[in-house]
Amino acid sequence: MIVSRMVRGWVAAGMLVAALVGCATTETQPSAAVTSLSPNAQQWFRINWKAEPDRDGKRRLSGYVESALGETVKRVQLLAQALDASGNVIGQRLEWGPEVIPALGRVYFEIPKMSPAARYRVTVWAYDRIKGGGSG
Repeated sequence: MIVSRMVRGWVAAGMLVAALVGCATTETQPSAAVTSLSPNAQQWFRINWKAEPDRDGKRRLSGYVESALGETVKRVQLLAQALDASGNVIGQRLEWGPEVIPALGRVYFEIPKMSPAARYRVTVWAYDRIKGGGSG
């Protein structure tokens, strides 16, 4: 009888742990294959940038995000990825980009503290549209 209670307790604890682990994160994470939460981001945004030496041997990526959308966007997040010579992701940063990009506009950005790499990739990870072209 005592053993039966102990087994039920362990089974219940195991089920609780499994449920918590299963729900730990359902959020999409950036990877080599997943570079945006917005399926059409590459269609709507063009990013031109350059990598320059930064402090402590790091690199700073700076450039412009251009929007082809006819609506203003806000809360823009940029994903910067450091890639090795084979194209594998060896480092990445999600950074808040420009506060607002006007409809059909162009805005400057900087992403500091990138690890040295053979090459880099910068994409629009996420953004919110402002209906009606407002800026607030």
